[in-house]
This record gives sequence, C-alpha cells and structure tokens, in this order.
Amino acid sequence: MADEISEPIKIIIDTDPGQDDAVAILLALASDRLNVLGITAVAGNVPLALTEKNARKICELARKPGTRVYAGAKSPMERPLVTAEYVHGKSGLDGPQLPEPDMPLQPLHGVDFIVETLLAEPAGEVTICALGPLTNLALALQQAPQIAERVRQIVLMGGGFFEGGNVTPAAEFNIYVDPEAAKMVFASGIPIVMMPLDVTHKVLTTRSRLDVIGKLATPVSKAVVELLEFFERYDESKYGIEGGPLHDPTVIAWLLQPDLFSGRYCNVEIETQSPLTEGMTVVDWWQVTDRPHNALVIRDVDADGFFALLTDHLSRL
Repeated sequence: MADEISEPIKIIIDTDPGQDDAVAILLALASDRLNVLGITAVAGNVPLALTEKNARKICELARKPGTRVYAGAKSPMERPLVTAEYVHGKSGLDGPQLPEPDMPLQPLHGVDFIVETLLAEPAGEVTICALGPLTNLALALQQAPQIAERVRQIVLMGGGFFEGGNVTPAAEFNIYVDPEAAKMVFASGIPIVMMPLDVTHKVLTTRSRLDVIGKLATPVSKAVVELLEFFERYDESKYGIEGGPLHDPTVIAWLLQPDLFSGRYCNVEIETQSPLTEGMTVVDWWQVTDRPHNALVIRDVDADGFFALLTDHLSRL
C-alpha cells in the first residue's frame, strides 16, 4: 500500500538513443511511479543531432509530446567522438519507420537544465538515469559542483568486469566514449547504482520474449519489436547468442522493481591513461583494496521478471 500512495520518483533521463535507450525511455514514460522532469540528449551511439531527435521521436511514439527534451554535449570532454552506427544503424533507431518529430527541442542547453533543475528541486529528490556517455553529468558537476550533494542517486548503464568490454576487450561503450567524464562522475560522491555488461548480458531479447511483446498489437509494441529485431542482430552475430542484450532498460527497471536485481557495494575506478585498457571500469568486486566503496554494482537479474515488467508497462502505452 505504501508504494501505491508514495510520490513518484523524480528523474532526469540522460541518453543517446539508440534502440535500447528508446525502450528505456518508453518504460519510464509508461510508469506512474516515475516523474520524468526532462530528457537530456548526449552524443554517443550517434551524433547529437540524431540523439536529440530520436529522444523526441520516442516521446511522440509514447504519446507523451509534453515531455521536455534538451540537447546537451556534442562531443566528449577531451576526446573525439566515437559512435556506434555499426550497432544501431545510421539513424540510431534503425528498424521501424518513425516519423520526424513535431514536438520542439527545448532551447536551454541540457547541461544547464540539469544544473538548474537540481538547484531548484529539494535536495535528495532527483535521480539521474544515465543511459549513455556521462559527458553531460560531468560538465554539470564541473559547472556547479554543489549539485553533487543534491542528487538522490545516479543509476547508470555502463562498464563491465567479469564480462569484459564490448568496444575493446576491457571497455564498455558508454564509459569508453568519455572516460574522463566517467572518472569525474564516479569520484563525485553521489550515490551510484551501476548496471554493467555483467547484468545486461543476462536480459536477452529471445524470440519468445519478442513474440510476447508483439502480441500486445499496439503501435508501440510493433515499433519495439522492430527496434529490437534490428538491434539484436549485431550482438547475436558477435556473441553467438539467441537475442541481444537489452542494456539501458535495466536502469529504469531497477528503479521500478529493485528486487529483480542483486549486486554488492564496491569501489569502481575508471582507467583514462593506458592505451590497452582506457575506459575500463576497474571494479574491486572481491574487496582486495581499501579504496572506499562508491557504487552499488549489479551483477544478477531475474530476466523473466524483467521482461514481465517491461511487457506490462509497454501495454500501458
């Protein structure tokens, strides 16, 4: 009963859509337990001009055109942008034919929106859901360091440890694109929940799971199936698995049903110097150092429960 009457969790979604980002946004917009204050786009899977447009396309697909979308950083803090069209297609949302968005892009820069929102909202009430490179968040911390003590928590998709990396042997894409930003965020003192490849590779878009979503027979479910059928092809070929990992929706699912997940508090450091391991998340899973814990690192998930949650919420749109 307490959950039914509690106030919705205020969130900012920081994202670089991306098919899996799109599903995460849909999951958030479908929930009455989340209050999406705004969506900030960052360059990552594809350049910023596409990620901000893709975020608006997904809001319109969800019939939530009043959602405020802001464009943030066009490039990493210190490096040239690395993108992933080889996974997501030229548009970032290859698969379905989604119309060009009618809803406007907000004029405020995404970093300024993050700062202004965190300063305006009561301390400890806003959660940041980070689905892409952490450039916007690091720039916000650089611009206004006092926001660190006002964030409730950051729930992010990024990194890997036992699973290794997916863009280099050591590094996961979101961290690899802007490791300097990730280093700043992990050193910020803000409570962090980290969804690494170790957990996202356990939620696979198998044929039977996509069929269940498809049977909802709505414009949203049709688009989701088409997005994921395109998205999974790269990872199916790469890993030799049935279905692709559904990375970013784990962030939203953790907020909605954390008992689906398990992990432990660890120290996480970001490698920024080594040519061999730059972008690596060095997770002290076995507690072999005395470095202080700075993240709850998730390792396991009830995959069937995750897809049941996702399907239920998609049916609401």
